[in-house]
Amino acid sequence: FSTTCARCSTNRRLRQKRVISERKLTRYFVDHRKVRVVGGQGGGGGHSFYSEPRKIFGGPDGGNGGDGGHVILKADQQMKSLSSVLPFYQGFHGERGGRKNCYGANGAYLYVKVPVGTLVKEDGKVVADLTQHGEEYVAAYGGAGGKGNSFFLSNENRAPTLFTPGQPGQERVLHLELKTTAHAGLVGFPNAGKSSLLRAISSAKPAVAAYPFTTLNPHVGIVRYQDYEQVAVADIPGLIKGAHQNRGLGMAFLRHIERCRFLLYVVDLSVSQPWIQLQDLKCELEQYKKGLSERPCVVIGNKIDLAQSRINLPLLKEQIDDRVIALSALTGDGLEELLLHLRELYDTYVKTERSQGQSPVKW
Repeated sequence: FSTTCARCSTNRRLRQKRVISERKLTRYFVDHRKVRVVGGQGGGGGHSFYSEPRKIFGGPDGGNGGDGGHVILKADQQMKSLSSVLPFYQGFHGERGGRKNCYGANGAYLYVKVPVGTLVKEDGKVVADLTQHGEEYVAAYGGAGGKGNSFFLSNENRAPTLFTPGQPGQERVLHLELKTTAHAGLVGFPNAGKSSLLRAISSAKPAVAAYPFTTLNPHVGIVRYQDYEQVAVADIPGLIKGAHQNRGLGMAFLRHIERCRFLLYVVDLSVSQPWIQLQDLKCELEQYKKGLSERPCVVIGNKIDLAQSRINLPLLKEQIDDRVIALSALTGDGLEELLLHLRELYDTYVKTERSQGQSPVKW
């Protein structure tokens, strides 16, 4: 009995250690990173002369050096943050050329995994946008290998002693910026119930509490349908009036909304004049980027289980032209209607992308 109790308490402690609070989780979520990348140096050319019994003057036989390895950024869907990206990467060097015209081996490529949706900037200019899984960008080219003395053999110079060193690799300072790639974005003010809603429709587990700014970094939940289609929904940290001017959590998370193909505006039906929330949210998005508020959307009136919400619902529908879905993330009422409409928005997005000859984002 005592052994069983000890084992249970040990398992309980292990489970508790795995739980990471939302505030601690922010240390692991990084959406900005400055990286210095240097390509591998090319190997030096060989300097030697062929010599064996009865063939003392066999001529030059120094081989060329190997090229230095590139540093390559590769988008990986398993990566969710730039936290694992180091501030410095050095490519592998090429080997020196050997005797008997043996070429030095090329330096291996160094791959750096980054999340899908990573923007690569240099001196403020966008040089790459990695939006597809497996997409690659050569961040720094390796240097060319040097020439061995056999390369300089000519009729005029039968015994060249000249050989060249390998070239240094390319060196760059890049700024990586992550914009969460999701099909739908949950947009709303703090405590509107976005995190509770994401928990209700997916397996994501964002923190939920009765105070504002509970969510401190974007969460992506996957909504799975019976035909195996998957719709990615991002919970964007709560916005406030003036977010485009860097108030509250500011513009740090507005850029994550840019990647969303359609928007889910979450308003709290229990407050007075809930349509004011929608107007303010659209205004903030439009001030941040023109046309952002005009993307396909649906308005979600949350907390319909409260008495005041049922009074405000018809008033909200009178004030706005967008479709309104009333639900309760707490009790689950109205979730089925949301899931059906979410699939309609997704199917429309897929059809539009294919008609334009583009491949839709898949999860």
